Amino acid sequence: MIEPLRILILGGTGEARRLAERLDGDTRFHVETSLAGATANPAEIAGDVRRGGFGGAAGLEAYISEQGIGLVVDATHPFADTISRSAVTACEKCATDRLVICRPTWETQAGDRWVCVANVAEAAARLSEYGTRVFLTIGRQEIDAFAECRDIWFLIRLIDLPTTSPSLNSFKLISDRGPFDLAAERRMFREYEIDCIVSKNSGGTDTYPKIQAAREAGIPVIMIERPEAPKVPIVDAAEAALEWIEAKVR
Repeated sequence: MIEPLRILILGGTGEARRLAERLDGDTRFHVETSLAGATANPAEIAGDVRRGGFGGAAGLEAYISEQGIGLVVDATHPFADTISRSAVTACEKCATDRLVICRPTWETQAGDRWVCVANVAEAAARLSEYGTRVFLTIGRQEIDAFAECRDIWFLIRLIDLPTTSPSLNSFKLISDRGPFDLAAERRMFREYEIDCIVSKNSGGTDTYPKIQAAREAGIPVIMIERPEAPKVPIVDAAEAALEWIEAKVR
């Protein structure tokens, strides 16, 4: 009997969940999705789920070797560059195939007022030029980079609210999970009188309505560009990843 191909999905994204669902139950594969544990109540995922870090590239290398992983699918957030770099190193040392699911970036359209910056620090440094009531939508780990923006009020939307208060002068925290609705984003902008957005160029459809709403309202968006893409096989969706994987076992 042929042993199933053991697939490790580095996940947390919608693409990771969709791929796990498609692979689960197919006897040709054994799928496990690894979550970093940053979200307290992640969405349900089909198949085996592992939570917590690996301990860097060396820990991931050991796990791949010990578990007999035949393929690593990096379906992490486009800005999760730490685990992605670890995957590069670990897969190279284990001679394990690696596939990346990287959703396409958002592109500017007529009416957009984007200010493209390289990183969060640059976004914070330039923010006062563009707004005073800011929708800050970059995740929770880098919020404190805006601590010196003392004259700005922030609306911060997160899946999980932080256990400690951000080091910001004036803000409101709200908890919600995408996908988000365009009409609701419009209402939120009006209710909180938002005049600027800070966003990472995450791509995809789940959070894009905020970009649409900003375009309609003429609100500037400080857009943080992605890290450099890895030089490995890349697909843009779970369905394309499934086709690539099935081609490996034919």
